Order: sequence, then C-alpha cells, then structure tokens
Amino acid sequence: MSVTQPLQAQDNSLQMVTTAERSDGKGQVIRFHLSQPVDSFEVYQPDADLIQMTLYQDNIDTTDITLPNISSAFDEISFYDIPAGIGVDIYITEDKFYDGKAYHDGNSDDLLLGLTKVDKTELEYLTKDTDPIIWSSFTITERSLLEGNGNGSANQQNSEYAQTRDKMKFDVVVIDPGHGGHDPGSIGYRNVKEKHIVLDIAKKVGAYINEYMPNVKVVYTRETDKFIELEERGSIANKAEGDLFISIHCNSHSSRQPYGTELYFLGLERSESALEVMKRENRVVRANNDTEQRELSQEELLVYELANSSYIATSEQIAGMMEYQFDERAQRHSRGVKQGRFVVLYHASMPAVLVESGFISNPSEARYLTSERGQSYIASAIFRAIRNFKEGNGNP
Repeated sequence: MSVTQPLQAQDNSLQMVTTAERSDGKGQVIRFHLSQPVDSFEVYQPDADLIQMTLYQDNIDTTDITLPNISSAFDEISFYDIPAGIGVDIYITEDKFYDGKAYHDGNSDDLLLGLTKVDKTELEYLTKDTDPIIWSSFTITERSLLEGNGNGSANQQNSEYAQTRDKMKFDVVVIDPGHGGHDPGSIGYRNVKEKHIVLDIAKKVGAYINEYMPNVKVVYTRETDKFIELEERGSIANKAEGDLFISIHCNSHSSRQPYGTELYFLGLERSESALEVMKRENRVVRANNDTEQRELSQEELLVYELANSSYIATSEQIAGMMEYQFDERAQRHSRGVKQGRFVVLYHASMPAVLVESGFISNPSEARYLTSERGQSYIASAIFRAIRNFKEGNGNP
C-alpha cells in the first residue's frame, strides 16, 4: 500500500487504517482511526473499482499513517489534501463488488466505511453517470483553464526567444502523440497503455487550437494507433514547415508513489531522473517485441546547439509557460522543466517540447489521465501555453 500524497504534520491525526470482515459475512468494514471525529464526510462511488471519500476537518494529518499490508477488499488507498479536509481514493480489488456507506463509530472517534457485497449489474446501475473526483483540480473548472490571460509572475524573456518569436508567422503546430501500434509505450496501473492516453490528449489539444486559434494549422504525426519511427516524426514536422513541435507522453516508475508533470527541451540531462526518462523515450519497441535503444551523442547535441541556439532558447521558454499552466492554472504538481537528449526533438527543426503528462504507474494519476476530465485539463493547459506564445505574451 502507498500514501500517494503525504501531508504536512498538523493537529488532528489519522493514525491508521484497518480492515475486518463483517460479522454477517456480507462484506468488510474499513476503519479510519482518528484522534478526534471529523466534522463531516461524504462517500462517492464513480466506478465499480473506486470508492472516494471526503473527510472535512481542518488540520488532518496523515503523515505517519499505518496502512494494512494485505486486504482482500482493496489493493490501493491514497490521500489528498483538499480545502478544509482530505480526499481519499480506495481502489477496490479486481472482481470484487461493494456498495460503500460511511458512518461514525458510536464507541470512538473513528470513521467506518462499510462495504456491502452487491451484484455487478446492480453496482453498475448505482455508479452510472457519476464522474470521479479529480482531487488535484478540486477547486477549478475546465472553463477557467481555457478563458483568461493566465497572468502570473512573469518570467524575464531572453532576447533569443523574443527574436525567434517575432520572426515566426506561427501558423503551424505539430502535435506528436508518442509511441503507437506495436509500441505501447509505458504500461501503467491495471494495464493502462501510454499510447492510447497520449493520442486522446493530442486530439484534444488540436481541437482547442482549431476552435480558439482558427488561423493556426494543426498537424499530427499520427491520428490513429499507428507506429511511427522517432526520426520520421521530426520529418513530418519539417515537411509541414511547423513552427512548434509538441511531443506528448506519459511517465512511469517502478514505484506507485511518484506523480506530477515534467517538461523537457533538447539539451544534456542533468539528473538521474531525466536520464531515465530520456532512455525510456529513446527506446523503440519493434513488431517482434525486440527493443532498440536510440542514442544521441553529446557531440551531435553540441552541433545542434551551435546551429539552433534560438530554437533551444524558445523551447525552454515555452516549456516554462506549460509548467506554469500545469502548476498554477490546472493545479497539477509540476516536477519541473528539464533537458534531455531526445531523438524525437532532435529531428524537428523548430522549437520543440516533450510533455510528460503524469505517471500512469500511480493509480490515481492513471485514472486521472484516462478520464475525460483529466485529459481535458492536461490538453487545455498545453493549449493555453501555445496560445500565449502565439500572442507574444511573455507571461506564463
């Protein structure tokens, strides 16, 4: 079990979570051991495999919580800080079907979640038309992402970025959904595939551009579940005479705990985590399941930097704009703007950014990135950064 988003130490304490079989044999009870009762609570069940709860009480601390090593009822539980309380995601064990109801324990300050066994068809009826709560965007709406100017603390424009932007007509954006076909990309929680998620996000970005920036042409490197070589993606962008290249991906990790977005532009990676992402995104899966690792030497990178310094400066600026949109506007945890020797960026002769939209190895982010709402938030954040660049807005 993992606590996805630990909170800072505060006054009220959620000390542990335990589970027990119900005495009537009709399900289980999950007990939240609290040092004092919560003010109020709510239970949502948007899907058969997910129960969500909101516990409203100022200063709830989950820092040192103890979770059960084994539970037959659920296989993951995550906690999130929200205004005036915490949010909880409980991922029900596959092929188990429960209706969840919460209530205060009459003999203690604990909160109990009763899980009653139900028929699968009955549960599907109970959960239909219920959207999951996206805790990271608990206080925002999609409209607020698309509207407004996104003003915040302005970054200082460097002269190369300004000069490049001013010289460009900026009428073609090339959107590259990573992987595809026999190359699934990363395989996430419950076999979620990166290639499907990034194609959906890419099409949403393109749709926003078509609607709100009708004078800008959108070109996709792929529009179906098709495999495209890394070098060919850059060639597609160059043939289209693109002004900006956006390659969209999902991150993954051996642990389920890492979460958040990362932005990359072409350069020499300066951290172990950036090196791991670069290696993964430069790896090509062949039709026979063999893998080939593409390499981009430091010498090749140096030659590119000397010839295209303005592109790299502009790429870094646009990546910073996207980071602002993810972090401040979409309320997504940002892991920063980084550099890497990505083959797909190297072959695009234009400003180019690689987006890691979240960790599909993290159960909560996997659900977020496969949801209509989550994909719309990610796409709208990318769109806003593109629009601000197009309009010459130096602010994020």
